[in-house]
Amino acid sequence: MSAAVSPAGDALLQTLRGIVGAAHVLTDDRRTRRFRKGQRFGEGPVLAVVQPGSLLEQWRVLEAAVAADVIVIMQAANTGLTGGSTPDGDDYDRQVLLISTLRLTGVQVINDGAQVVCLPGATLDRLEQALAPLGREPHSVIGSSCIGASVLGGVCNNSGGALVRRGPAYTELALYAQVGADGVLRLVNHLGIALGQTPEEILPRLQAGQYTSEDIVNDPARAASDHTYAAHVRDVDAATPARFNADPARLHEASGSAGKLAVFAVRLDTFPKERTEVFYIGSNDPDDLTAVRRHLLTALPSLPVAGEYIHKDAYDIGEQYGKDTFLLIDRFGTARVPRAFALKSRVDAFFEGLGLRGVTDHVLQALTRLLPSHLPRRMTAFRARFEHHLLLRVAVDSAQATRDFLQRHFDAREGDWFHCDAEEGRKAFLHRFAIAGAAIRYRDVHRSTVEDIVALDIALRRDERRWQEHLPEALESQIIAKLYYGHFFCHVFHQDYIVRKGADPLTIEHAMWTLLDARGAEYPAEHNVGHLYRAKPALSGFYRQLDPTNQFNPGIGQTPKAKHWGRCAHEP
Repeated sequence: MSAAVSPAGDALLQTLRGIVGAAHVLTDDRRTRRFRKGQRFGEGPVLAVVQPGSLLEQWRVLEAAVAADVIVIMQAANTGLTGGSTPDGDDYDRQVLLISTLRLTGVQVINDGAQVVCLPGATLDRLEQALAPLGREPHSVIGSSCIGASVLGGVCNNSGGALVRRGPAYTELALYAQVGADGVLRLVNHLGIALGQTPEEILPRLQAGQYTSEDIVNDPARAASDHTYAAHVRDVDAATPARFNADPARLHEASGSAGKLAVFAVRLDTFPKERTEVFYIGSNDPDDLTAVRRHLLTALPSLPVAGEYIHKDAYDIGEQYGKDTFLLIDRFGTARVPRAFALKSRVDAFFEGLGLRGVTDHVLQALTRLLPSHLPRRMTAFRARFEHHLLLRVAVDSAQATRDFLQRHFDAREGDWFHCDAEEGRKAFLHRFAIAGAAIRYRDVHRSTVEDIVALDIALRRDERRWQEHLPEALESQIIAKLYYGHFFCHVFHQDYIVRKGADPLTIEHAMWTLLDARGAEYPAEHNVGHLYRAKPALSGFYRQLDPTNQFNPGIGQTPKAKHWGRCAHEP
């Protein structure tokens, strides 16, 4: 799926090879597959995938791309679920150059560990490792960090996460390149670190960490995290969602930019690592969990750390189709997972070249079926009893108050709870993470009966009490299975629908949107619009402000793909 190369394109390729080396300009279809194909959605041809090895190389690649008037798609780990960092089809009005930042790793701890500067290829997993000896942790520590998601990707998409107190990834301190309305590429240093005046001064110094504490400006007017979210999420009677990608209050330069800027670095707050306790809650009455949420958000000594919801059907499909992911992380830790995913992509590309799809998925699924159960006994017993499951993590200072409340609350109710030991707590949250990819595995091993997946992440109103979805029969009949799971205390839910063969996923998804609009929900909540969702006016206006010539990631949020925000010939 490499694009046909024009003479101008060939000249650009030669320039790029001179900047980064021929080995890091990829044009072969098999080598570019893992970059130009999204995890769940998004794929298209590219002129090349370029892998700069330094920040200055990235700047020079951008200069060459702008001079050649090609589209630029910036990509970090390519772990997104809505196709926001891959091409979307072959109907652009210019050739597409994809810049992969995976080689640009780097985490710099500043201000005695209270903050970090992260380069484009820094992953959440690596950031966790860097902060652990300091007794601190990043904005997000659960879920996406396990599969190598990048720090910058989270910021650029206002991604959420499982931690109740922190809200979306957010900063007002960033270093980025921007193409102005005059078509000129400029480097903007809002990082709050004095590094020089020109890209040739700034970028090498930053990458080498050649600055001192005197160069760092700590301006209270520029935030490095969302300082308001803890109070925001406590307001359980508000008629608006706690967080969602297009919230205008959380769109600022790099934050929420979704590839409309080329970001070189972000500066972020870190947080003290707390001792925590985990409780496992089960019930057949959704009102039980509603009461738990409302009480714990408003009455504990400190906010809960995490509260993850799992419906029984998601539990079952995750147990069967997420088992290999669970076991890989459980046995080998998170560090090896990105390599495993990359290897899987290469093997899949080889077999797809032979006309065979999903070979690795079938093999892995067959092997894991032979293995014994991997989940703790008490979790399995609760699955047999209850439809709704809540994984609750609280700080030690709130553990006794939580225990006392759960005892009172469930004393006269059908639901139940238990206090997890360390292994049960770890495995409960690992199971919740494994569920996130289970629908993809189910689809890929049941192609004969599954049309595709409709994957929604939604933010319900904070005052919503009827959070359990009930679909009309016309939709229900087109769906094989539904996976409901999510960040319960923030009222952010992931809803994966496995669509029956022959049904139209797009029609189903649009019908879902109508139902969500009637409930006052916002969507997407944390995966961003990508190419699946239409950007609402505030978000599309933000994109136009950042990228007036529409050179970076055009078409995002179903906006126009053509230069200067015009319409391509195929677009309505």
